[in-house]
Amino acid sequence: MSAPERSFFSRDPVEVAPELLGRTVTANGVTIRLAEVEAYREDDPASHSFRGRTARTAVMFGPAGFLYVYFTYGMHYCANLVCGVPGAGAAVLLRAGEVVAGADAARARRGANCADRDLARGPARLAQALGWDRSDDGRDMVGSVGGPGAAARVLSGPRTGVSKAADTPWRFWLADDRFVSPYKRHPKAPPASPQVSRA
Repeated sequence: MSAPERSFFSRDPVEVAPELLGRTVTANGVTIRLAEVEAYREDDPASHSFRGRTARTAVMFGPAGFLYVYFTYGMHYCANLVCGVPGAGAAVLLRAGEVVAGADAARARRGANCADRDLARGPARLAQALGWDRSDDGRDMVGSVGGPGAAARVLSGPRTGVSKAADTPWRFWLADDRFVSPYKRHPKAPPASPQVSRA
């Protein structure tokens, strides 16, 4: 399966995100087929880059194709693929997927009794299954993302767990895929508008 070049990532994350679905990400002996992702841009109040470049978010500002890893809730790491042109402050959060190779290595990190479905179902679980932490921030991922993309139908809806721009439909997932994580609206987000799809 062909691996996308850096030019693939050097576009608006809202364009890149749905095209990542069905592709694979490989790291530390584990390969995951992506089933769910979220896009973030610098002009987006929910993005880490919204208030400008900091020591924590520097990698988000490019170049594209690198890994942005952050620590959250004092216990979890989450990982993003940097997108756009240098200076754009854009990335795609890797939310969920299926471990298609290296399940034993993933389970050693996630727990011996972890169900196959839950090895990488959620952004913190996905990063843990791949063995990523802040030391991987800035890792070049060109060549580590492969595959032709999704053959299944792609859906979009509001992003999970963000209190600002909560209804922006930049979460993308594979229809009827059992590895997609459940939608959770942030308790501080305003009530959802009736037409918002949450699935």
